[in-house]
Amino acid sequence: MLVHIVCPHCHATNRVPADRLNASPKCGACHQALFVAHPIELNETSFSRHIANNDIPLMVDFWAPWCGPCRMMAPAFTKAAAILEPDIRLAKVNTEEQQGLAARYAIRSIPTLIMFKNGREITRQSGAMSEQDLVRWAQANSQ
Repeated sequence: MLVHIVCPHCHATNRVPADRLNASPKCGACHQALFVAHPIELNETSFSRHIANNDIPLMVDFWAPWCGPCRMMAPAFTKAAAILEPDIRLAKVNTEEQQGLAARYAIRSIPTLIMFKNGREITRQSGAMSEQDLVRWAQANSQ
């Protein structure tokens, strides 16, 4: 079975055999790693591409640079990315720079995490979480 994975670098959609996701696959377009064990920053264009074209779940942290809890959770979110990939991709959206996305998803408080699967929102959670809580929440809500 082939899985569609959007490259975190050039945002090209790649088809990867499901049993090869853990084998450090590379992008067919830019030849960089498809999984970087780090959250990716998304803007309006790349966000749409990742939501529409990834077959793996996408967990998005809507945050802002002035938000204390967001800054406090950032290291835990980065560590969670290293644990959860390649089963779940983690991404960040800066709500100050991407106000259209924040409005589209009715982000009322930050940080807010939203889990997307097959192009649609599955669930959301507001408030900062520890690394263990992030991993637990992601695994419980990505099925």
